[in-house]
Amino acid sequence: MNIILSKRYAEAFISYAKPILGLDEIVDEFKNLKFVLVQNPELKAFLENYGILHKEKYDTIESVLKDFSRELRDFLKYLVHKDRISHILEMCDYVRVTYAHGEAVDALLKTSYPLDLELIQAIKDSAERKCGKKLNLHIQYDGDLLGGVRLTVGHLVFDGSVKRRLEELREKLKTVRI
Repeated sequence: MNIILSKRYAEAFISYAKPILGLDEIVDEFKNLKFVLVQNPELKAFLENYGILHKEKYDTIESVLKDFSRELRDFLKYLVHKDRISHILEMCDYVRVTYAHGEAVDALLKTSYPLDLELIQAIKDSAERKCGKKLNLHIQYDGDLLGGVRLTVGHLVFDGSVKRRLEELREKLKTVRI
């Protein structure tokens, strides 16, 4: 349950702050915030302490974390206000793991034979235009394709393999009456 909550708050902050700070800056700030909180466990304990007034916590955030962006400091105050500050390290981990590569998406290019670098780049460029995203392309050799390529980007599959074409031809032949 905590990871779902952490993900929701982190995603909400990213959607709010991304136009202002940019994704790379947000990731850096969360990395630095985690470092500060891990190196200073008393600060995290202070922020999580229910016996301390929110005003004191807000003042501490402003003075101790003054090198961080206004958006992140306001977000931390909001987490204090909502009694969700105890999830901040999970949020930091989520942002780091999910957005460490920026907005690039992993893609798997399966081929039955080695491809020229120019052809790989052309496939990547075409797929980036179709998906509207930058791709981190991984290549895997798969002899079962018989020829051609298959590109998987998230839940999208671009299948130009000979195996798929033969399967389509087989299905068409099954429907033909002689």
